[in-house]
Amino acid sequence: MKNRFLYIQFNPWQYLVLSFFLLISFGTLLLMMPFVKHSNDLKFIDALFTSTSAVCVTGLTTVPTSGFNLAGQLSILLLIQLGAIGIMTLTSSFLLTLKGNISLKHRISFSRLQEDYDLHDANYILRNIVKITFASEFIGMILLTIGFLCNGLKWTDALYQGFFHAISAFCNAGFSTYDDSLMQTNALIKYTIAGLIIIGGLGYFVIFELMEYRKHKRHFCLHSKIVLLSTTALIILGSVFLYIFEGGKMGITDSIFQSVTTRTAGFNSVDLTHLGYPSIFLMLILMFIGASPGSTGGGIKTTNFFVMIYSIISVLKGKSSIVIFNRTISTKYILKAFGTAVIYFMVISVGVVLLLQDEQLNFIDAVFESVSAIGTVGLTLGITPILSIGGKIVVIALMFIGRLGPASFALATMGKEKKIKIKFPEGTIY
Repeated sequence: MKNRFLYIQFNPWQYLVLSFFLLISFGTLLLMMPFVKHSNDLKFIDALFTSTSAVCVTGLTTVPTSGFNLAGQLSILLLIQLGAIGIMTLTSSFLLTLKGNISLKHRISFSRLQEDYDLHDANYILRNIVKITFASEFIGMILLTIGFLCNGLKWTDALYQGFFHAISAFCNAGFSTYDDSLMQTNALIKYTIAGLIIIGGLGYFVIFELMEYRKHKRHFCLHSKIVLLSTTALIILGSVFLYIFEGGKMGITDSIFQSVTTRTAGFNSVDLTHLGYPSIFLMLILMFIGASPGSTGGGIKTTNFFVMIYSIISVLKGKSSIVIFNRTISTKYILKAFGTAVIYFMVISVGVVLLLQDEQLNFIDAVFESVSAIGTVGLTLGITPILSIGGKIVVIALMFIGRLGPASFALATMGKEKKIKIKFPEGTIY
């Protein structure tokens, strides 16, 4: 019995859950430190909410980010950066920098967490994740600084705003130092942030493939094809329908921007409370879908959505197998896609019921808040600051679950995959 705790072994998913829990706890304590000031009296529940939102790169806030002093805003940026890259990935990357390599145990753990990558690619990927992140944020910071200068800011203020929003945008966090988000900014700022959101939402594996294609003209794998196709389709369709639903009042730039940011980032360039129900419903769909696997965004993922839609089309055509780009999709992945969507829907339903039970909210506001939280989006119809303590706890739980994914909690309690040795006869269901 003695020292038994020292011998407890966690699987990679349990490490991931524990790491994010500890990071959120660290962030809460950091925001409660004396050197972090807020224009309002920052309560513990608000510090916990802000820390969870930053680590889970969501962007929902119960207190305005502009109310924090410089130390507070930089603390939020630190939590966003650590949460977006993933605490285990970041730790492994620093180990690579210090030691030049990582152990086989770390490589296996990383490969299980990032199941799109082969084991022998882990070292190469870990070395480049931080490079791509910081390079993208640096280029974005330069463009945003120019944009904020054109918006009338002094160069010191423009540089800081560019720095803050570049990190927040690439990490798909949605935090802004402006209380009205990006409603008063110019087109250069909006398109730059939209570009950072897209890059951050593609997933590192797709970015690697794009880099390799530029160098060696290699063909894209099935995963990258699905991600690029679904991402492009969702951006175009989202922009077109938002423009149509709002009768052209939103404008082309804002329609494109909202189509991009709604899926995971949480910035807004228009007042969402003035949008019609068709636009709100479209945003709910986009938030539910989210970004791509291995990215800084949330949602059920573009690949799962693509497989689900393609499976339904194939069934309607009477096909017995699902073939995409001359590749057969395994039943295991189809079940995973539908299973993920159902779990998300169930968790959202529980969240909506709890918010309606605890808060004096209308149904649309509760649904929008729940979907935004579990999709780690950060958009709101204005109810986040007025939530009670119970409502804040519900949203905190939704953000945490949405960031790690319901499958993480299921896999954390599962052992090795059990193979069925006995095959039973097929039954008929009418």
